[in-house]
Amino acid sequence: MKSRSTTILVVRKDGKTVIAGDGQVTLGSSVMKATAKKIRKLHDGKVVVGFAGSAADGLALMERLEEKLNKYRGNLLKSAVELAKDWRTDKFLRRLEAVLIAADRENMFLISGNGDVIEPDEPILAIGSGGDFARSAALALYRKTDLSPRQIVEEAMKIASQICIYTNDNFTIEEL
Repeated sequence: MKSRSTTILVVRKDGKTVIAGDGQVTLGSSVMKATAKKIRKLHDGKVVVGFAGSAADGLALMERLEEKLNKYRGNLLKSAVELAKDWRTDKFLRRLEAVLIAADRENMFLISGNGDVIEPDEPILAIGSGGDFARSAALALYRKTDLSPRQIVEEAMKIASQICIYTNDNFTIEEL
């Protein structure tokens, strides 16, 4: 059975970075879990990370990213590039089926097994089944309102959960 799940959204505004993930895990046509935690703080709480895809794979990639952050003294760009290089070239890592978003107070990146390390033009990134819905809503709110980054994330995630059947409204939110 194909596993479908997740919306992860990160927004940076006014010196704050806020990330949210929904709690739904879907297997086939059934909701298997409503309270999954798909985001974490890493590197002594200075980096937030979220994953979409296989839970075991996402957690394994988070561990690898934390190792890179420790090795490169918290340099998120260098750590993300090194993780993407390893992910693309290592036989074991190439089989992992997940995508990461990693952010600190200055940077945010989408990291994939294809070797992608993408920094968005505007400080908003989203991944997962409801990622496009959340990103669209967040961009509109970011551009046209004075809402705080937390308020933008909460509203955009609510909108995504009302549209995407693989996203629920049980959010975990972390802020830097």
